[in-house]
Amino acid sequence: MSEAKSEPLLEGLKNFGAVPDFTFTERSGRKVSLADLKDKVWVAQFFYTHCTDICPLTVPQMGLLHLEYLNDPEFRSAVHFVSITVDPERDTPEVLSKYAHRFSADPDLWLFLTGEKADTYRLAQQGFKLGIGEELNAPEIAKKTGEEKEFFHSNRLILIDRKAQVRGYYAGIDAEAMVRLRRDFKILLAEKLTS
Repeated sequence: MSEAKSEPLLEGLKNFGAVPDFTFTERSGRKVSLADLKDKVWVAQFFYTHCTDICPLTVPQMGLLHLEYLNDPEFRSAVHFVSITVDPERDTPEVLSKYAHRFSADPDLWLFLTGEKADTYRLAQQGFKLGIGEELNAPEIAKKTGEEKEFFHSNRLILIDRKAQVRGYYAGIDAEAMVRLRRDFKILLAEKLTS
């Protein structure tokens, strides 16, 4: 008797709804909205530059995806990678620019976005249906870490199709999930855009 391994519920090119419109500021200072991602297949993630927990694991995963399409003439214009900070107070465009430089992030392919905290939280919670929040650290933890508060956000990378529909969620800390993300990403790239 063979045992089939079932895929996690949120993966596998389902339709989880439309991404709502948004406008944020890219590390370059230019405004980026959902319209700028029209007709693209893209992967989004929420992160922050001072994170010492999951971001050091998930942001490099996004970087590896970005590198796979960096010099791909066939699909380069059809893809985007979007990292949205959950700490806009500290993650200014200048801070994001330095952070992106650490990953050799191509500014035309991999966007690092910041905006109003309320807008970011609304997009994460209502648009992408992801948990996000912050909590004040206890005084002893704040003293030890130098961080007054802790941010909470998902470790998932989100796959969005050319019609701005959320198609899957993939744990950015799981190697097998990243294999499935790459597979599904290629499937969406192969689909032609129809009205």
